[in-house]
Amino acid sequence: MEYISNRITISEALCNGKPTIRGMRITVQSILGFLNAGDTAEEILKQYPSLEREDINACLLFATNLMSRNYIIRPVA
Repeated sequence: MEYISNRITISEALCNGKPTIRGMRITVQSILGFLNAGDTAEEILKQYPSLEREDINACLLFATNLMSRNYIIRPVA
């Protein structure tokens, strides 16, 4: 298991290698999806009692860090 931060982990054996929260089967993508759908942090924490507010903040920071990189789109033949 690789730790991207103290709260975000990646393991090929867990959730098909998607970034998860502290090695649990809760993906960063799921949390970001809930937030995008309008759920509040409080609602997410009620649905997932094993989460902490810092986990949600770590998901947002993880996404922000991904978007700070430069990307090049190349045509595929």
